[in-house]
Amino acid sequence: MLDQKTETAVPTDTFDHLWTIWSEPFAALQTGIAGLSRYTADFFTSYLRSTEYFQRVEGDRLFAQSPSDNLEAYLGLLENNLELITRSLNGSARMMESYIRNEADRGIEALQEALFNNDIKKLAQFSQRQARLMERVTVDYPEAIAAIEPEYGFHFERGTHPLIDETGRFQLYRVAPSLPDVQTRMDAKPILIIPPYVLGANILGFLPGEQRSYAHAFANQGIPTYIRILKDIANTPDLQTMTAEEDARDTRQFCEAIQRAHGKPVTLNGYCQGGFNSLCNLLSGILDGLVDAFITCVSPMDGTRSRGLARFLARLPERFNDLAYGTRILPNGNRVADGRLMGWVYKLKSIEHEIPAAAFFNDLMMFARMRDIDTPINKTAAALNYWLQNERNDLPLEITRVSFASYNIPITDDGTLPIRLFGEKLNLKRLSAKKIPWLICYGTNDDLVEKETALAPLDYIDAEVTPFPKGHVAIATSWSSPNSACALHTRFGDGNWRGPIRFHLDLDAEPASTPAKAGGSTGRIPAPAMPATPSETKPADSRAAKPKPAPSRKKRPNPKPKPAPSRKKRPNPKAAAPKPKNTPAKKSGRAAAKRATGTGRGRTKNA
Repeated sequence: MLDQKTETAVPTDTFDHLWTIWSEPFAALQTGIAGLSRYTADFFTSYLRSTEYFQRVEGDRLFAQSPSDNLEAYLGLLENNLELITRSLNGSARMMESYIRNEADRGIEALQEALFNNDIKKLAQFSQRQARLMERVTVDYPEAIAAIEPEYGFHFERGTHPLIDETGRFQLYRVAPSLPDVQTRMDAKPILIIPPYVLGANILGFLPGEQRSYAHAFANQGIPTYIRILKDIANTPDLQTMTAEEDARDTRQFCEAIQRAHGKPVTLNGYCQGGFNSLCNLLSGILDGLVDAFITCVSPMDGTRSRGLARFLARLPERFNDLAYGTRILPNGNRVADGRLMGWVYKLKSIEHEIPAAAFFNDLMMFARMRDIDTPINKTAAALNYWLQNERNDLPLEITRVSFASYNIPITDDGTLPIRLFGEKLNLKRLSAKKIPWLICYGTNDDLVEKETALAPLDYIDAEVTPFPKGHVAIATSWSSPNSACALHTRFGDGNWRGPIRFHLDLDAEPASTPAKAGGSTGRIPAPAMPATPSETKPADSRAAKPKPAPSRKKRPNPKPKPAPSRKKRPNPKAAAPKPKNTPAKKSGRAAAKRATGTGRGRTKNA
């Protein structure tokens, strides 16, 4: 009986294997085409929208220009498009090649077994693997992305976070801790987080249940944590027509409400574009007496230094480098900048990675590298893709012009921004004059806001610098975990760098060990580069935390006796204030940042 069963099982297995070898490649092909079509649809929806705007604008401008000007502009646009096509084809080919190389060994081994050992089992398994990989990318991955929505972001509609104040354009929420045993310390120094306009606020409340949330990382330390939230622009005319001055006034109103609640000045923290808008507000003087410390994370301070987006804009003929080509007209007649289209422009900047075929095979590689391709999909990956697919907000045109100017006009030699607020120039040196400590955080592998773009202010003023590994949103996702290697509430790395929460907590603790506050009538606390004890001086400025800058401190004349009197002689700021500020001897702010990070201008990606 056993022999008979064995004899009948062999042809059955062989038939099953043959059927698998024949059918699974067809299933894989069908599923792959469906998946690639979905990726293509997401990309080309924005492309079709851009062509609609282009035709509308050119319909008005084409006949207003001379034929020679039109020809020159269109030839330049053609050249730019051909360059994008070439890069997209190269990127797609590279990702397809990477996938084939990854799977080639398995395929060759299976084929050898079939040809030389007459065993087709491995060939059947290989066919099944390809079909399953395609199914994971096309079916399972989108389902996981949709399923993460209840866990992703703040969900203010649930009432967990109290609404503190609002204007016609924004709402102010206090972020509740995500840990049940943590209580907000109402007597602690508060922080106000300004999210980016385009990317939305939810990226800063990434996965609270997994303790991967930038805002909750502050709140879980008991810090009074506030976040400014945009109202729905489609239904808020006041937001649609908002100016940069109204942004500043609303920020001031919120800072006043926060200071009344806690009796302490606010730390202002801008993420990405929110950092540049916050800087403009600070330099305008409207936040004087309310904000005494500043934190920016991956914020573009001088977009003209961007190797990616600035290069992309520079290649465009000047005629087409115009916000009109990204402007959407709402039913009420108001004009706003199309947020989804702006996100698509960032994709064009990195088109070799973002073109649909390259993106599809990149995701395919993610599953192919897994030991078990049926491993549950990582929540972080699902939430990141949910953010990329769903979090794109339209912008008020006047706010968009602020960012547009920063990417087209550099900061002047004397530190003046290409922006005016309330009719006045904005100069970076005002922060030094007001003695506002500034922590600049950047991503060493950020290809959206590169190191040079984020650290541009160091050419004009001093600031503390903290480099974070990985890319643009890693601070809000990977490093917001309290157990991560670069946790925000710790010091980390070769330079003993401070995370933003550590920076904020140190500021809150500093008045207790300092006899008087700096800044005169503004009530600002001393900068972290001016600690109470000499032993704390070195780690206070992360750019001078390495052993190398230590001798430079000794080169200052009489370095030991001067720092202490400079604190006590605060009423005479002209004589004493410059000395604590310049305690670490530096050739320039940027040179000091390079010494601290160990990277040069050309090594950002490998930092």
